[in-house]
Amino acid sequence: MMFCAKMKPSSFLMLTTLILVFLWFFSSPGAADAAENGVVPWGSQRSVLEGINGGNSTSLVLAKDRTHRKDPQEDLKYYTGGWNISNDHYIASVLYTGSTLFLIAAFWFVAFGIFLLLVSMYVCCCRRRRYGYSRFAYALSLVLLTVFTIAAIIGSVILYTGQEKFHDSTKSTLDYVLGQADSTVSNLKNVSNYLTAAKKVGVDQVFLPQDVQNNIDKEANSHYSCGCDACPGFPRLPVIYFGPAVSRVHVSAIWTLVVIGWILIAITFILCGIFLVLHNVMGDTCVAMNEWVNNPTAHTALDDIIPCVDPATAQEALSQSEEVTFQMVRLVNGIIANISNVNLPPNARPLYYNQSGPLVPLLCNPYNADKTDRTCATGEVDLSNATQVWRNYKCQVSSNNICTTVGRLTPGMYDQMSGAVNVSYGLYHYGPFLTNLVDCTFVRETFTTIHKDHCPDLRRYSRWVYIGLNMVSDAVMLSLILWVLYARERRHRKYTKLVDATSAQTSFESK
Repeated sequence: MMFCAKMKPSSFLMLTTLILVFLWFFSSPGAADAAENGVVPWGSQRSVLEGINGGNSTSLVLAKDRTHRKDPQEDLKYYTGGWNISNDHYIASVLYTGSTLFLIAAFWFVAFGIFLLLVSMYVCCCRRRRYGYSRFAYALSLVLLTVFTIAAIIGSVILYTGQEKFHDSTKSTLDYVLGQADSTVSNLKNVSNYLTAAKKVGVDQVFLPQDVQNNIDKEANSHYSCGCDACPGFPRLPVIYFGPAVSRVHVSAIWTLVVIGWILIAITFILCGIFLVLHNVMGDTCVAMNEWVNNPTAHTALDDIIPCVDPATAQEALSQSEEVTFQMVRLVNGIIANISNVNLPPNARPLYYNQSGPLVPLLCNPYNADKTDRTCATGEVDLSNATQVWRNYKCQVSSNNICTTVGRLTPGMYDQMSGAVNVSYGLYHYGPFLTNLVDCTFVRETFTTIHKDHCPDLRRYSRWVYIGLNMVSDAVMLSLILWVLYARERRHRKYTKLVDATSAQTSFESK
């Protein structure tokens, strides 16, 4: 039968060497990067601005040089659309960077599976030859097995170190992003509460003008309809490799381990390809974020994900916040000046409530009528401490709400004025935050921090994981092939020595 043809050890070693060269060329970090343009040197990345509509507006293609990769959906033509996770061609091109490793995994799984099938048929169908072995093949397989085992150990160290640091870097990045998201959500809730309260705040039955209340509804919807939501560890990767000691166990146990190794190696190659894709996606994203931050006026693919409003809309949001604050302070000061600080006659009910004593200081309005910043006048109280100062001007009241002690503010008026001050202070305090949110300044600051403080570690350690997986995959695969050869030669060597010893003893006895 054709399966009975004996494979020479030298041919087996030649096949192993060719596989080693093939894997080194096609799956090494440099080759994979060069072959697929998956990893572009950081210094060679640059922004590319393309004019649109005769130069009236510009469109920025994010990370154009870095994403210049072959696109399997376009007959392997190079993709030129830049970073854009909503573009199927970008997704296909970045997945294609790991295709070599995926193909190696498939080739290994099929080829070695066929090899195991042929060996099984050979063992079952062919007459066994238990004599003769190649000393050269035995020694060379042992040496190469030792070398590849050491390489697997080194790769495991790189993999373990890389995945540990990658996990820490990822956790640090996620913690930062979630912290920013929590801060944003908290601020938005506060602003929402202040805007809602502003419509209901009134002092002595005096409320904000109706047009201001309507604008509050309009701007509140505007703030939450803007899409500035910038908000999204890795388990440990077990790597199993076997040493030359397995050749000392029973033959059936050896083949069981070979089958397990065959499957694990295919899985490891797939993981290696996944991490190469992940490494490239993270690098693309970091470059895209940096270019987006550096070109705030250009239209980019990120605008579809983070649709920042134009500066005019952002300014309108801030202006409305300033208007509400300005009107609220005017309302409070009007009550103080026209009611609390006026000594009215008893027949002027309900404006009269026996107000007396020192005059209540006016509230400092942080804005002029034209909404420019205003400096507080002498005697005015600031928004931050007005409630504490006004507490000294409260009086005790009777059942019909008439002051029975010296004071110019009834408890009810004080509570209403305190509510108005709290709303005004909240809107004044969060006004800049709203502007930063709607024009995406907040997101740009977040992206800048991620690019500067987190991206370098994410890119570096994801590459370590990829290199470690690559080394382990190659070394263990070649070791597995050599284990088969080494176990065979060792078994034949042992049988040959036994036959030689038996022959020598028989020859000695015959004499």
